[in-house]
Amino acid sequence: MKKLVIIPTYNEKENIEKIIRKVFSLPGGYHLLIVDDGSPDGTGDIVKRLMEEFSGKLHILERKGKLGLGTAYIAGFKWALQSGYDYIFEMDADFSHNPDDLDRLYNACTAGADVVIGSRYTQGGSVVNWPFDRIFISKGGAFYTKLITWMPVNDPTAGFVCYSRKVLSTIPLDEVHFVGYAFQIEMKYRAWKLGFKLKEVPITFEDRKEGVSKMSSGIIKEAMLGVWKMRGFKNK
Repeated sequence: MKKLVIIPTYNEKENIEKIIRKVFSLPGGYHLLIVDDGSPDGTGDIVKRLMEEFSGKLHILERKGKLGLGTAYIAGFKWALQSGYDYIFEMDADFSHNPDDLDRLYNACTAGADVVIGSRYTQGGSVVNWPFDRIFISKGGAFYTKLITWMPVNDPTAGFVCYSRKVLSTIPLDEVHFVGYAFQIEMKYRAWKLGFKLKEVPITFEDRKEGVSKMSSGIIKEAMLGVWKMRGFKNK
């Protein structure tokens, strides 16, 4: 089974080489696609240098300008489907998602789930090094989303996810239009409404040690308003 980890980047020079080497040190045979939004700090150049060392396993999609997390993943999903991958992962570049957990997500997917979510808020999950206000906003947003959408997911904004190929082949990717946390909610919601099986696997989420967070008030607002729009989505 071909497995691809998609990592979107913007100014991640402190983390990118370390995360790439860590993923390729794992025994699972993962490939990596870096979707870089024209990072002015040279993140893309670091990836292209490493592509010589990890030929055939490390790939890059370079985009002009900061176009948003959602569009980065959509571009990566389309590339993955065209390239014949069977399991496609979302993961951050900053080690807030532990690459050692990739196998746990993959095993849950091959055991019968269609979408596996690395969850902070299911039993056994946790958050490390986040201030109280971030935890409050995140948990409050998760409760709010569940209340509005009725989707049985405790961590709907989670960004550590494994999708089976059939899910991404079925979801109308060109109709997914949210960018930040709302994108993560929308993908899970569309999969659930289409009848796919979602499963949460507990993870420990640790706040980034290097680089700058991409969180903004606009991203939070998009998520709060977006969940109401999702209620109007039709099951296709």
